[in-house]
Amino acid sequence: MSKSLRLGLASLMAAAVLGVSAPAFASHGGGGVTNSGSCSASSVWKVKASPENGRVEAQFEVDSGIAGQTWQVKLQDNGTTFFRGTAMTGGASGSFEVRKLTADQAGSDTIRGMARNQATGETCVGSVTL
Repeated sequence: MSKSLRLGLASLMAAAVLGVSAPAFASHGGGGVTNSGSCSASSVWKVKASPENGRVEAQFEVDSGIAGQTWQVKLQDNGTTFFRGTAMTGGASGSFEVRKLTADQAGSDTIRGMARNQATGETCVGSVTL
């Protein structure tokens, strides 16, 4: 097998692997999408977006495992902030969820959630495109 053919096959296999693994991070269901990941320390985040009567319902969740933490939270749709406020972790899971509606923009909506723990400085940033 020639060197150029081996390189071509290796590139094709790499593209196939990347194409197959991407949906593992963003799941689709019921017309909505979900994405999740790790924060700058030990917390984890989840962003969901789904159509809601001509608008977009955005959900941003952070799970730190510690109840009683205050976080500064911001939600954006295509770079425009539509929510800014604070949230406190609670319950046995030590998590919070912010759920807001935003206008359905022309084309795709990229919903971005950002949170900063006021005591520790830990940050969480995640997004999903609907």
